[in-house]
Amino acid sequence: MRATAVDQSPSKVERRNFQRVRVKIYGRFMLEDRSEHPCQVIDMSPGNVALRADKIGLPGEKIIAYIDHIGRVEGVVTRALEDGFAMTIIASDRKKDKLAAQLTWLANKHELDLPEDRRHERIAPRNPMSTLQLTDGRQYPCRIIDLSLSGAAVEIDVRPALGIQVVLGTMRGQVVRHFDDGIAIEFAVVQRSEALESEFSGQN
Repeated sequence: MRATAVDQSPSKVERRNFQRVRVKIYGRFMLEDRSEHPCQVIDMSPGNVALRADKIGLPGEKIIAYIDHIGRVEGVVTRALEDGFAMTIIASDRKKDKLAAQLTWLANKHELDLPEDRRHERIAPRNPMSTLQLTDGRQYPCRIIDLSLSGAAVEIDVRPALGIQVVLGTMRGQVVRHFDDGIAIEFAVVQRSEALESEFSGQN
């Protein structure tokens, strides 16, 4: 019967249309029990992602991940890996188109060995919740996806213009990039690790 061929076709089409990109980017993910854990992307396509992590989700478990340069990604665990797990990404066609564009940019950046974001190790703060202040004094709550001594990726509902001056917590900087769920900020001066630890230590 034709049913077998029809049932198998989506996965084959997905593998053909969505090329996996090997990138070294970091993030955090939340399990169904709402516990959060750090992770690193092994490879990713608009349809699925393989994550390196100490904590592994169970097959069929829903996952919400916050990935550097990518933003919020939702999906379902498909299988366990030797040092992590793979998940299928659940997203609209529009979201997957955006993911494809972001992954193409990331792949090119890694291939060209661009210095941006390689100057300092990026980490996920213990306290990801912060406030972004614009030059006119308006303040917006935000979630820090990750940060380094030179900048941060922030999930936020507003999109300040590129180049605009902002204050993240007490750290001054400027918006250097937009992505699907937020912005990237470059700090005005390279921070000391002690200052970042104090600012985002989880003691609010």
